[in-house]
Amino acid sequence: MPKSRPKKIDNLLTAIQDCVIAGRYRDTMHAIKRQKQRNIILPEILHVLKHGRHEKGKDRFDEAFNSWNYAIRGWTLDGLDLRVIVSFEMETDLLIITAFYPEKRKEKK
Repeated sequence: MPKSRPKKIDNLLTAIQDCVIAGRYRDTMHAIKRQKQRNIILPEILHVLKHGRHEKGKDRFDEAFNSWNYAIRGWTLDGLDLRVIVSFEMETDLLIITAFYPEKRKEKK
C-alpha cells in the first residue's frame, strides 16, 4: 500500500525562520555541491530564508523521501534574486536542498 502524502506545513515562513534563528538547519550534500558551483554562500541563503517569500507554485512532492520541497525566493543583500529549495526532517529541522539564481548566471565547472 503506498504511503499517504504528508500535509504541507502550516505557517511555512514562520517555521523556516524559527529553524534558521535556532540553528536547526543543514545543507544536503547536493546543496553543498551546487552552492560551490554557483558561487552561493550560506549567509545569502539564510538571508533569503528569513526575508523571502514562499513560491507555492514551485513546491514539489518528493516521492523518494515522502516529503514536500518548498521554494523560497528573495533578494540577497547584494541585490541578487535567489531561489532556495528546502524541506523538513521530522517537521523540526530544516534541510537546504539547493539554491540557485533564477536568472542565468555564469557557474564554475
